Amino acid sequence: MAIAESLPARPPSTGLRFVRRNPTLVIGALVLLALVLIALAAPFLVTHDHVRISPRTRLRPPSLEHWFGTDHLGRDLYSRVVYGTRVSLQVGSVVALLATGLGLAIGLICGFVRHVDNVVMRVMDGIMAVPGILLAFALVALTRPGLVTVIAAITIPEVPRVTRLVRSVVLSLREFVYVEAARTVGTRPVRLLLRHILPNAVAPLVVQASYVFASAVITEAILSFLGAGIPPEIPSWGNIVAEGRERIFIAFHIVAFPGLFLTITVLAVNLMGDGLRDSLDPRMRRRL
Repeated sequence: MAIAESLPARPPSTGLRFVRRNPTLVIGALVLLALVLIALAAPFLVTHDHVRISPRTRLRPPSLEHWFGTDHLGRDLYSRVVYGTRVSLQVGSVVALLATGLGLAIGLICGFVRHVDNVVMRVMDGIMAVPGILLAFALVALTRPGLVTVIAAITIPEVPRVTRLVRSVVLSLREFVYVEAARTVGTRPVRLLLRHILPNAVAPLVVQASYVFASAVITEAILSFLGAGIPPEIPSWGNIVAEGRERIFIAFHIVAFPGLFLTITVLAVNLMGDGLRDSLDPRMRRRL
């Protein structure tokens, strides 16, 4: 008994320590993973054809047959919300990748080449002067509505924000001693950017990408709600809510369920962003 009491406590596993130190990151990642699985397995999870119209079952409340009820055309709301997960996640992920990639490339160049910086950043300031949702709405209105158009319209307002972030990181890093030493020994500008500056910009860039993802999901829902986003024949959370707003007092479930999924998605992505910020910031890691 004395021997057992003298044994040192078993240290927690690496995975358990990571969960304890980054609870928000783990929770957000698990919820987002569940939503991704729902989107991928949508054809197997739905209980009805999401485009089938049934006037006899219109505006039915949630039941065992229709888990989320039906809309004004008798379509199964659960099936439409599940398929809407695909649209929202697709828009969020593609916009995050495009805006992050373009912003990274432009920010690296602007932060390292001064004469290019003066011209490009004035253009970025002009884009940022217009509210993002208004600019996206105008771009969609001038073109044919569709998924590609919506993605492009949401991406353009997000690029200047990523560009300014990367540019600020480059401007601070280019004055560091190790960068000056690499430049003194004749390191080429491209190699200097990719090897010495880019790795230090990855952490804030990843965090910013998560916020762009959440912003894109919300913007797509707003555009669809206003009738300038995804076409009505393609179910998305925004146009489902738009179709149910006139019947909110007699069929609240049409608005409630897609709104709940939208809230959960944005909350999960924001939790991931906060967790990534805390785990990638050395100062926060020391506090933990």
